[in-house]
Amino acid sequence: MTIKTRIKGWLREPLVHFLIAGLVIFLLFAWRGYGTDPASRTIIIDEAQVARLGKGFEQTFQREPTAKEIDGLIRDYIKEEIYYREALRLGLDSEDPIIRRRLRAKMEFLAQAKLDNVRPSEESLQKLLNKNPQKYAADARYSFDQIYLNVFDPEIAGTKAEALLDKLKTGTNWQELGDSLSVPASMEDAPRSDIERQFGGEFAKSLANLADAPKNSWVGPVSSGFGIHLLRIRSATTATKPKLSEVRQAVENDWRAETEEKRDKEAYNILLSAYNIEIKK
Repeated sequence: MTIKTRIKGWLREPLVHFLIAGLVIFLLFAWRGYGTDPASRTIIIDEAQVARLGKGFEQTFQREPTAKEIDGLIRDYIKEEIYYREALRLGLDSEDPIIRRRLRAKMEFLAQAKLDNVRPSEESLQKLLNKNPQKYAADARYSFDQIYLNVFDPEIAGTKAEALLDKLKTGTNWQELGDSLSVPASMEDAPRSDIERQFGGEFAKSLANLADAPKNSWVGPVSSGFGIHLLRIRSATTATKPKLSEVRQAVENDWRAETEEKRDKEAYNILLSAYNIEIKK
């Protein structure tokens, strides 16, 4: 790899953009005198600043400001700038936790170097998918019927469950058996996440373990937070490892979140290295 190629690669890095932007801001502040006196007595309103004020107005009100409104925006900006500089001169920013948090948030926003225009490689996305395929896999889905028994004692539950299973073998209508419960007696092609929300994790796990049991046969008892159940699984579709093409957007969103967090840490460490920290206890 040539030096020219390396330089081009560096210039595409958002972290480099952040550092360059920081240097430009530092030089600008130094040139305008902010480095020595944040409460400078000169306020310059140039065409660029007026344009920014007008653009902000247009984004808020969905129309261009009138000449009178521009004058009002300039007056408001001057008033805000004067109060801002006087507050800095008095050191009001140093002891206010709200201001400190907001300034930190703005610096973190700059440091993260947003990745909206950066495209991750296929290799990076596939690596992230392979790292946690279950996160992106489609839920297993089940169609089943359940009979609820409001019993928690294991011995009583076992006895009642056996009695119900015997009745079911004689052709008794299953919907006439068991106790009433607010959750559905049947679910059709329901994803495991929905089943878990209705019946709880213990029930959903038992259902998954019984997915290979003979279909359309009553089994149980199966426990849940409500009590016990008899189950009849009519169909089961297990979760499969997804292809990148099927879940690309979700994987890319996670890649961006992870990469922004990594860039934030890198930028902070660079800034931290420029400080001498003394902790006195």
